[in-house]
Amino acid sequence: MVTRLKKTVVLVGMMGAGKTAVGTQLARQLGVPFVDTDHEIEAAAHRTIPEIFARDGEEFFRARETQVLERLLQGAPSVLSTGGGAFLAEANRDLIRDKGVSVWLSADLDTLWQRVRNRNTRPLLRTPNPRRTLADLLAAREGIYAQACITVPSKRGTSVERMAQRVQEALAAYPDVMED
Repeated sequence: MVTRLKKTVVLVGMMGAGKTAVGTQLARQLGVPFVDTDHEIEAAAHRTIPEIFARDGEEFFRARETQVLERLLQGAPSVLSTGGGAFLAEANRDLIRDKGVSVWLSADLDTLWQRVRNRNTRPLLRTPNPRRTLADLLAAREGIYAQACITVPSKRGTSVERMAQRVQEALAAYPDVMED
């Protein structure tokens, strides 16, 4: 029996939650394309996200993020990985709700910190105390992420393959997302 994805799955959550890794595996399991919105923004701008933030600011970046998200949601069903701040904008949440299904990969602070602490590609963590900044971002964003259609907890030690399987199981239980 072949299962077909009827809507685009949009993975949301904090940096380090596993959106790209889990999304890549989930797309492979479902036989659909995987697209990372941050990579799409970088390709369109011919600059990295840190360069966009430094030159044009966060507001400019967020506007491009909405444009890219809108374009990607018009296409055939796929798995989209979004940047950590994408779901914060009400316009983006509305777009996702209208054209796809949102899945929050939730993770605790320790798990997130273990995954992002050695990376310098996170412009929002370029602060004197990046762990405290991450904690503040998590506290400020959790209530918004909780508005996602589906929540799948991401715990340290869970394999990417198992996480993708858990997301697929949650999608199968959610109405009007998959069909046989």
